[in-house]
Formats: sequence, structure tokens, C-alpha cells
Amino acid sequence: MKTYGLIGYPLQHSFSEGYFNEKFRSENIDAQYINFEIPTIDELKRIIASVSLSGLNVTLPYKEQVIPYLDELDAEAAAIGSVNVIKFTQKKSKPWLIGYNSDATGFTQSIEPLLQPHHREALVLGTGGSAKAIAYGLKSLGIRAVFVSRTPRKGQLAYTHLTPAVMETFTVIVNCTPVGMFPHVDTCPDIPYELLTERHLLYDLLYNPNETLFMQRGAAQGATVKNGLEMLLLQGFTAWEIWNK
Repeated sequence: MKTYGLIGYPLQHSFSEGYFNEKFRSENIDAQYINFEIPTIDELKRIIASVSLSGLNVTLPYKEQVIPYLDELDAEAAAIGSVNVIKFTQKKSKPWLIGYNSDATGFTQSIEPLLQPHHREALVLGTGGSAKAIAYGLKSLGIRAVFVSRTPRKGQLAYTHLTPAVMETFTVIVNCTPVGMFPHVDTCPDIPYELLTERHLLYDLLYNPNETLFMQRGAAQGATVKNGLEMLLLQGFTAWEIWNK
């Protein structure tokens, strides 16, 4: 039996374990998928030593932190600077870990049908590994992305910089932060929701709850909204292809 899994912290919100184990049952695949909720990335060494793994998914907050633990990076993962899929192979009778990124592919396939001609510029809320993949995906779709952070660096915006002019220009807004994730469902990113219109598209990478407060407040202003469940499934398909190619 092959073993796959997910590393991150926390993981009580994640649907990945249920999704993959149901896939294995329905398709008669001799495999199991385990959630490895680890408080620090250093715990990855212990997991590798104790479990014979064929592949891992990586979620918050380790998509960037995991890179030094890998032996090789796929070209796209290297360009993004973030990893959410690890393939385990053998080299010189030792585990050889290769990092990939399937977030960008899953995201672009999910958001592309919703895009309109006026969706040319995007605000990416957050600056972590997921945000980097989303910015990469937006660029591949011809959309300029600007990061929004509580502590912005050069070329980024602070939440206090989201003026009426900025909000009118940037009609795609992607939440790549954990704000609003179960169980903290009564929270949302601190953007000026009153400035949203029907021209705006709000995409939340979160999928638990099904409709986050970020989405609710956007929809109340007439904006198009979507959660990250389809992205999760699409990147899961890609991860499975990576593990088995």
C-alpha cells in the first residue's frame, strides 16, 4: 500500500484527506492518505523517517519553509518560490524529494471562466507561498497582480492604501490569507467592501466555510464571488499526476 499525505498546521479545516481516501476507495487504488499536522517544519524529518511515503501535499504555513528540505525543485516551483506537492523517489538508495507547485494550475483553471475583459489588474491579499502561486497564475493570464500586506515591502500595498481609485482599478481581489477560515468564520480581510461593485471578482482560496464572510460581503455589493474548493480539486488532480508520472 502506498502512503500519501498532507503537512500543515492547523489541518482541521482541510478536505484533502477525505477527498483522496474516497478517490482511492472508489477507484480500487491500494493507497492511503494521512494528515500530518505538524507544529514546525522540522517535524518533516521525523515523518520521513517513520513513514514510507510516495508523495505529500503541503499547505499553510509551510509552502515556502519546506523548500530547504527538498533535494530538487521543478522549474515552475522554483520560479514561483513555493511548493505544495512533493514527489518521493529514490536516488542512491535514499529518499529523493522533488518539489512542485500545482496551485497556480488549479487556480488559473478555476478562475479563468469568470474573467471579463475589464479584469486586467488584481489585488493579492497576503504574501506567502499561496499568494506567490496566485500572482504567478494571474500573470500567465495577462493580469497584473499587486500584493497587499499588513507589513508591505517595496512594490506592495498596505490595507490602508486601498483608496477608491485603487479599488476602481483593481477589479480582481484574491484572498490568500487564512483570515475567515473555519473556525474563525466571523472574520474577513480588512478591505473597503463598500467600494466593491458588480465589476469586481472576489476569489477566496478558502473553502471551509463554503461561503466566507469575505465572499458574503462582496456578494452583497454585487461582486462575483467564488471559493477555493474547485481549485483544491484541480490542484489535487495535478498532484496525483505528478506522483504517478
